Amino acid sequence: MGDDSEWMKLPIDQKCEHKVWKARLNGYEEALKLFQRIEDEKSPEWGKYLGLLKKFVTDSNAVAQLKGLEAALAYVENAHLAGKTSGEVVSGVVSKVFNQPKARAKELGSDICLMYIEIERAEVVQDELIKGLDNKNPKIVVTCIETLRKALSEFGSKIITLKPVVKVLPKQFESREKAVRDEAKLLSVEIYKWIRDALRPPLQGINSVQLKELEEEWVKLPTTAPKQSRFLRSQQALKAKFEQQQAAGGDEADDDDDEPAPQVDPYELLEPVEILSKLPKDFYDKIEAKKWQERKEALEALETLAKNPKLENGDYGDLVRALKKVIGKDANVMLVTLAAKCLAGLAAGLRKKFGTYAGHVVPTILEKFKEKKPQVVQALQEAIDAVFLTTTLQNISEDVLGVMDNKNPSIKQQASLFLARSFRHCTQATLPKSMLKAFCPAFLKQVNDSAPEVRDAAYEALGTAMKVVGEKAVNPFLADLDKLKLDKIKESADKVELLGKKGGGGAEKKAPAAKVAPPAKVAPPAENPARSSGPPKKASAAKIEVCEEKSAAVLPASCMQLLDSANWKERLASMEEFQKAVEQMDKNEMPCQALVRMLAKKPGWKETNFQVMQMKLHIVGLIAQKGSFSKTSAFVVLDGLVDKIGDVKCGGKAKEGLTATAEACSLPWTAEQVVSMVFAQKNPKNQAETLNWLSNAMKEFGFTGINVKGFINNVKTALGATNPAVRTAAITLLGVMYLYMGAPLRMFFEDEKPALLKQIDDEFEKMQGQSPPAAFRGTKKGGAEEDGEEADEQEEDGGGAPDIMDLLPRSDVSDKITQDMVDKMADKNWKIRKEGLDEVAAVISEAKFIQPSIGELPMALKGRLNDSNKILCQQTLTILQQIAVAMGPALKQHVKSLGMPIITVLGDSKTNVRAAAMTTLQAWVEQTGMKDWLEGEDLSEELKRENPFLRQEVLGWLAEKLPTMRTVPSDLMLCVPYLFICLEDRNGDVRKKAQDALPTFMMHLGYEKMLKATGKLKPASKEPVSVLLEKARAVMPAKPAPPPGKAGAAKSSSGGAPASKSALRVVVMFLSFKPLPHILSQPPHLSPPSRLQGVLGKKAPVTKAKDEEDRSGVIFILVPNGKEQRIKEEKGLKVLKWNFQTPRDEYVDQLKTQMSTCFARWLQDELFHASDFQRQVKAIGVMGERMEDELEGTVSCLDLILKWFTLRFFETNSTVLMKVLEYLKQLFPTLSRENYHLNEYEASSFIPYLILKVGESKDVVRKDVRAILTMLCKVYPASKVFPFLMDGTKSKNSKQRAECLEELGCLIENYGMNVCQPTPAKSLKEIAVHIGDRDNSVRNAALNTVVAVYNVCGDQVYKLIGNLSEKEMSMLEERVKRSAKKTPAAAPPPNRQAAERERLQREHPSNPNATFMRKPAQQPQEEVPNKLNQARAQNAEREHSHPSIPKEFQLDLDMIENDHTRVSELPDLVQHKLEELLEPIMMPEPKIRSVSPHFDDLHNSTASTINFVISQVASGDINTSIQALAQIDEVLRQEDKAEAMSGHIDQFLIATFMQLRLIYNTHMADDRLDKKDIFKLYSCIIGNMLSLFSMESLAREASMGVLKDLMHGLITLMLDARVEDIEDGQQLIRSVNLLVVRVLEKSDQTNILSALLVLLQDSLTTSSGSPMFAELVMKCLWRMIRFLPETINSINLDRILLDVHNFMKVFPKEKLKQLKSDVPHRTLKTLLHTLCKLTGAKILDHMSMIENRNESELEAHLRRVVKHSGNFSGMKSDRGTEKGQDDRMSKAKVSDILSEIFKKIGSKENTKEGLTELYEYKQKYSDADLEPFLRNTSQFFQSYVERGLRMIESEREGKGRIQPSSTGNNPTLVPSLYLSNSGSVPLNGEEMKPAVYYERLKILRQRQGLENNSRVEGDSGPTRPITSLLSKPSVASSTDMLQSKLSQLKESRESHFQQEQSHSPTRSSSPAANLDDLKKRLERIKSNRQ
Repeated sequence: MGDDSEWMKLPIDQKCEHKVWKARLNGYEEALKLFQRIEDEKSPEWGKYLGLLKKFVTDSNAVAQLKGLEAALAYVENAHLAGKTSGEVVSGVVSKVFNQPKARAKELGSDICLMYIEIERAEVVQDELIKGLDNKNPKIVVTCIETLRKALSEFGSKIITLKPVVKVLPKQFESREKAVRDEAKLLSVEIYKWIRDALRPPLQGINSVQLKELEEEWVKLPTTAPKQSRFLRSQQALKAKFEQQQAAGGDEADDDDDEPAPQVDPYELLEPVEILSKLPKDFYDKIEAKKWQERKEALEALETLAKNPKLENGDYGDLVRALKKVIGKDANVMLVTLAAKCLAGLAAGLRKKFGTYAGHVVPTILEKFKEKKPQVVQALQEAIDAVFLTTTLQNISEDVLGVMDNKNPSIKQQASLFLARSFRHCTQATLPKSMLKAFCPAFLKQVNDSAPEVRDAAYEALGTAMKVVGEKAVNPFLADLDKLKLDKIKESADKVELLGKKGGGGAEKKAPAAKVAPPAKVAPPAENPARSSGPPKKASAAKIEVCEEKSAAVLPASCMQLLDSANWKERLASMEEFQKAVEQMDKNEMPCQALVRMLAKKPGWKETNFQVMQMKLHIVGLIAQKGSFSKTSAFVVLDGLVDKIGDVKCGGKAKEGLTATAEACSLPWTAEQVVSMVFAQKNPKNQAETLNWLSNAMKEFGFTGINVKGFINNVKTALGATNPAVRTAAITLLGVMYLYMGAPLRMFFEDEKPALLKQIDDEFEKMQGQSPPAAFRGTKKGGAEEDGEEADEQEEDGGGAPDIMDLLPRSDVSDKITQDMVDKMADKNWKIRKEGLDEVAAVISEAKFIQPSIGELPMALKGRLNDSNKILCQQTLTILQQIAVAMGPALKQHVKSLGMPIITVLGDSKTNVRAAAMTTLQAWVEQTGMKDWLEGEDLSEELKRENPFLRQEVLGWLAEKLPTMRTVPSDLMLCVPYLFICLEDRNGDVRKKAQDALPTFMMHLGYEKMLKATGKLKPASKEPVSVLLEKARAVMPAKPAPPPGKAGAAKSSSGGAPASKSALRVVVMFLSFKPLPHILSQPPHLSPPSRLQGVLGKKAPVTKAKDEEDRSGVIFILVPNGKEQRIKEEKGLKVLKWNFQTPRDEYVDQLKTQMSTCFARWLQDELFHASDFQRQVKAIGVMGERMEDELEGTVSCLDLILKWFTLRFFETNSTVLMKVLEYLKQLFPTLSRENYHLNEYEASSFIPYLILKVGESKDVVRKDVRAILTMLCKVYPASKVFPFLMDGTKSKNSKQRAECLEELGCLIENYGMNVCQPTPAKSLKEIAVHIGDRDNSVRNAALNTVVAVYNVCGDQVYKLIGNLSEKEMSMLEERVKRSAKKTPAAAPPPNRQAAERERLQREHPSNPNATFMRKPAQQPQEEVPNKLNQARAQNAEREHSHPSIPKEFQLDLDMIENDHTRVSELPDLVQHKLEELLEPIMMPEPKIRSVSPHFDDLHNSTASTINFVISQVASGDINTSIQALAQIDEVLRQEDKAEAMSGHIDQFLIATFMQLRLIYNTHMADDRLDKKDIFKLYSCIIGNMLSLFSMESLAREASMGVLKDLMHGLITLMLDARVEDIEDGQQLIRSVNLLVVRVLEKSDQTNILSALLVLLQDSLTTSSGSPMFAELVMKCLWRMIRFLPETINSINLDRILLDVHNFMKVFPKEKLKQLKSDVPHRTLKTLLHTLCKLTGAKILDHMSMIENRNESELEAHLRRVVKHSGNFSGMKSDRGTEKGQDDRMSKAKVSDILSEIFKKIGSKENTKEGLTELYEYKQKYSDADLEPFLRNTSQFFQSYVERGLRMIESEREGKGRIQPSSTGNNPTLVPSLYLSNSGSVPLNGEEMKPAVYYERLKILRQRQGLENNSRVEGDSGPTRPITSLLSKPSVASSTDMLQSKLSQLKESRESHFQQEQSHSPTRSSSPAANLDDLKKRLERIKSNRQ
């Protein structure tokens, strides 16, 4: 019992893991109660049990385990954290619970699994259960299957993924254990309930008896679909619904509208079969054989393979070609049938992957339908239907349309039937109006065909289409059909049963509701079917009678009688009555057609009296405006209108009538009719006037829907007319069309005569820069509604982009691509292949624009994309670019066959080929859009290839394109697994590109979906990928928003949409193929791109889609040297100088013109929108969002952006103004980060207008403008901003004067007196004038500014301000006194909280005018403005709501540079104990004292704070040191802030190795310290060093002495055996190794080489050191020697030779030879030999620093080397002296040995051995010359050898390091060594060498702003004793520097306290004062020394 009492007292969680099972049992019981009691699922209590849960279920004691399972179940059910444990717990349940004999245990285990599924962990549970099926214990397998069955039964197939389960099911039927087989059978029955027959194919392979049993069970199952009965936590709404239904007795269950369980496709459950390799070897020979039996054999073999229901993807190109040939050309119909079956099998087995080949086989199959035999036709039908399912209707539409008017009726019939079957698979979305538009005319032709079977097929196809999309959509195309035919179509529609039910149902419901088009429009053509255009034939008498009856009902009788009177006056009177009657008539009662027929009644349009005629024409216009005027009515009047349009008297009325008709019947239709009528006449006057009317009408109606192609021929006729008026009218019309169409219009007239072409170009040039007027007609009638619907349809269909391209005449080149050309391209000889390619290029460039049918070309070009000859590959890519431009949007159908192979080329190893492929890809995407590229598995298959080039290019491309897309196909998900693989790729570039692409994938697929996909990764990969996903989530871009409705409407009113990108691209590229002089000769500001973005004819609402498309592109177009050109033009006065009081119109127009070349068209439209300011606000918003992405563009257009902002400053709209200021607040910091500085041109056209706004009445605006002025000083010198502010003080606006004065005060306060331009005196006199201003705020501001000057330069201010009146002077003196009193308050309060409060008070002063006395600060000009301005820039609320982290522990650069409370934080060294050498570095807690305000200034900078943090690095307290290192690391990791460390590198490195020494000597020996803390400190140090030495600019600042000590510290650390005992010690040593390499590479090469030589010398002289130390130093030297060829130019040879000389003085040759090892001697020799080899005899000129060089052993050695070798290529050693030792081998022998070694390396078996021998040989004979052996080998072999040697070296180095040193002595550091060359340095500051004072003098000079011109090393001269002492670089250790820094800190503190009471200015205004100050300080230093 005693034992029990022990554990009874323990807390529950400890009981649960107790050794005693009873304790555990008790623990589980209590835990169960606790879990049931805790109500909060997020309670911290749950966290305690997170790691114990697996032990609950795997307890070794059965009794305890049972209770543990109960507790675990309660935990999983109630704890929020439970999901984290799913993997380990379920795995434990499977392995330790499912094998238990107790049923209760298994039941609980199963319940736990189901509960995990309920809390959304289904995937994990399912994976673990499936793994359990492989267990050898059948009990476990049975229970796993049972649990899977339960899960499926309860949760359904939506949550339990069946594919993996079905995959392992057949294996369970083969089990020996009957229990397993029975359970598998039950599971199969359960699965069958959910997926029905989809389960049959996967189970076909099991035992036939078992299958039969299953079939019997399946038959018994109910036919109703099962329902989910248990729900996930996220499905609680469904659960509630389910429970309601249960309560209602399940009656309502039937009309449950839940989405049904997803239909499982059997195809998905199958494993793909690879068949290409299984084809008979002689398949391709046999299929070409002459004997039909052999061909049949081949096809039968293939048919068997093709029957596999799912095929592995591969290259089926050759196979498809072979089958196509059989189908197309084989005479034996049996073989055609077989080939068709094979093709159907391939298409069905490959599905979407077959889409690539669909385009090649469809035309052949369609042509083959001429066969009459039923079995052939049936096989072909099956084949083409299977092929259709692999592609889209759009892709094969061209091919089908091509055979629709074939002569053979069978082909026509089968094509229509095929389309009918295809339509059944479509929905409204996949059968858009554009498709119907293409097919319906062809069907209508067939409806009238003579062959009844063709007619019936057409009816069926049209009926199917009607069923799919609804009557409303199809009716417009059937307007000309008679009723009988319409009824047949509807009858067909009723019979059709759709496969995609969704589309059909919707359409059927909608159809009756849809309003049938007005009968007036449909009925008349039915009466007159023979004629759809042109005037009707003479109406029959009966018709005239009907019209007379209807007219008589609405017109007065007298009017009717006099209509055809012979007397013109009576006719006139009749017309007047007619007009009155029409004016009074109601629209619904007006019989338009009857009335116009009355007007046309004799004399009709032949009326001779002009007055009567004018009235007639006027009435026509009235009827058209007021009534329901149909096209039939229009036909009656158009003849007359056109006839009179050229009449002098009646022309005006005729035009009015035409306009009214156009409003009623739409302009496109009217224009087409009118133009064709007038050109059928010969009257030139009518022709000219018609064209003039049309020009005007286009401007009024807009260009929407105009059929350019329809009348372009008539315009050409007009251009060729003899009458000049007609030509002029035609050219004017073209000018108007150009406004809407832009440059593509010109292409229709390429072939005109040059003179005419010039006239057209001149007209186009007139239109340059103009935007089309807003349309105001043609928007109110029914026609417009129809158009609107049609436009919506088009928008769905991808907008109007293709339309402009459709207008271009395209030629069919398929005939010109001959078989001969195709064969040439496949020839073995590359020259013939090139010929073939040249011919293709010629055909395409000649055709200009081509149709999508290009015959065999795709396959031929695809073969050339992987041509071994890269030049041909590039040529092929160029041809593909040509094809893209020539084919336009129809290119889509070739994406799979030709586009995907382009992506494959992105994996090429040659950069130029990859670049060409990317250009081609971009050209294709411009035409096709991205959607087609992402559909199917092709893209994921490309990413699957393990090619780093391909992956980085494709991912980069996707990262660029995906953010511009609104939606993407679901197939993008297939790329995600490969994206994850790329995130962990070995190649850094691939990883980077994958990380860049990650957010863009996520924006479309969503974070959850991608996180779910990580479940399939290996456990090791899952964690890092999840972390990256989390990061990507933070930077995920937003999807591009659909364009707002308003914008679309506004745009449409202006008459159309901007030119599509594809059109623009086509034009630009077209121009590049054929230069057009008229475009090239345009002035730069009228360059084509601006025009090309003109508006195209489109239906109004399409503009939405179009806008959307346009806006996804760049908003700033980079024009090379555009800004420079603008500056030039302004300087040369070619344009107006941007200087005005208020902006006049010509300035605005000039800015528009300049912007048109480099702003996106839509952006410019928004920015200059006249009426809607919201559009401007949005445009600025877009510019802000895109700023980071398009920084280069922003900078290139910066002058224009700023000018546009200045215009906004003159407007009163505050919303726009605030948005402008918000943008500017974002812009200037961004420019500052990029180190961009405004030029004079930008500044002068912007700053004066910004300063106007500083006087704004609204506080918030003034505050923002002040903040912007502060930021402005980062990108434009403060001294140049100063004069603009001075000008601002002359304003009449008192607010502006006051704010400008305040800002001037800030500038002086921040940047000193240097900012006062032109001179301080002149500026201050002008400022002082405002002390007498009548406005109080201005007076205060002026006084504050002068006080700010006083704080900077003291009493001198009174001289500078000149004479003031007595009153003003007294005000000033009073203010100065007040500021002096207030100043001490600036000293920090005695504790940190108080300091924080004080800071906040200072940042938000209550009196805004008294801001200048707060800081007596003065900063160097280059520093960031102070906190005062920051506070202005930021909202006070924001400052208060986020209490900042105490500044002592956070290295925030902005704060460092501006924080003036830091004065007190200087270390008070005097009060510190300094027992050890290391202690002085430890920074004590800051002592806070109140000191004079001027003491602030010395350390009021970044430098002082960095000094302080660096001082903490060497602290004796590990945590302090780690914290300091963390702060510095934060700075070093941010490139823009790392520069702040410049100048502090030595100091930082000294502190670092002092800390290393402290750890080595003290911490490591202290057993009380946790070794983990020491390891953490080491990690921080090494991490910091790695960051520092990865920045070359900072690394090069490290001086020689410091590098020497640093290397000493690092090598000592590598050799420290104690480190290996720490956990992860090996890892640490590896990191140090990496760091050493980084130091060697990145440091200043002279300094590091010098440091290593001195270190080697020291290590050899110190007897106590480890021999390994010297060896590692020499290894470093060897590495340096290896890099000498690259670094020789950056090395100061004089210094290196001086160091070698010093070394040789200490170690003459004889002494070196006495050493145990000869490596030091060899190292030195190799160094000298390498230097000689690289510099030759010139090396002797570099011995200038050696005194008595004649006595130097070095010079003698070098002379010998130079003399003997003459040729240094072999680095041969000096034979004269070293023959005995080093030249032990004769040349021949060396040659033999090396030859043998290289043979070994070259052989596969002995390569490793050979490399090892070579390494050892090189170690032995370091100067051996390998050049002759490597010279003739490949580059690959050379790098292989080099890499191998490096690996061996690193392996051996590692081993060498790991073995503890043989002597057992860890090298300890002898302090005397570090002081040996500079005398001992006592810490009290006495007996210091002049170097220390010089160092201190340098610092003092720097602080006082004087230049340190004299260089320490270089200067020598008799006059300066200090420098002469230093003229030779000493080998002093950096400890000296440290001592000097410490003494200097102490010194400066003392000197400042002596000045505490004085108020002398901190920065004297004259250099003389500074010098005096310095001299005094130097005197003090010297007196101290004495």
